[in-house]
Amino acid sequence: MSDPVVIPGRRAVVGRLDSPDADSVVVACPPHPQHGGSRSDPRLRAVSDALAPDVACLRFDYGEWDDGEGETADAERAIAWAADRFERVGLFGYSFGGGVALRAAGRADTTLAACAVLAPAADAAAVDPVACPLQVVVGERDATVDWAPVADRASNLGQSVVSLPTGHGFAGHVDQAGSTVTAFLSDRL
Repeated sequence: MSDPVVIPGRRAVVGRLDSPDADSVVVACPPHPQHGGSRSDPRLRAVSDALAPDVACLRFDYGEWDDGEGETADAERAIAWAADRFERVGLFGYSFGGGVALRAAGRADTTLAACAVLAPAADAAAVDPVACPLQVVVGERDATVDWAPVADRASNLGQSVVSLPTGHGFAGHVDQAGSTVTAFLSDRL
């Protein structure tokens, strides 16, 4: 079951809430919107499908392009919206959405149960302010983003880092990536 959602604010942020009757929710940040990223991304759907029906998933689309700052603010608003409706909130992001999730986790007013990022771009400084348990999942053959700085920083801070034998799109490993992320988030939600 899925319900349409409008996140209030000055930017047009819409989404879908999968498994809305659950007590916990994961807010899912999509990949780069200028490269076709949306709430319908297969990696976001894989996580949502694996969470259902025990954990809800809010998959949303960013408002108009704003060089990452507006998109991070969109994620923060989605987290706040979710926190008003659910007992526990987790956060997930893929690729560009992984960077958005890291920044939003570090700035969120809401206490997050956990944050998981899949193939995040190089922004090691975004890892330090994340106060909740963090998982970084990478594709060993990813030539699209330089994920190593994020993975190395997370590992140095004692956070979870998982590598899968695939590239950036996780071709042939989307379900495995989804179940890896889901296992981490579900244990904390």
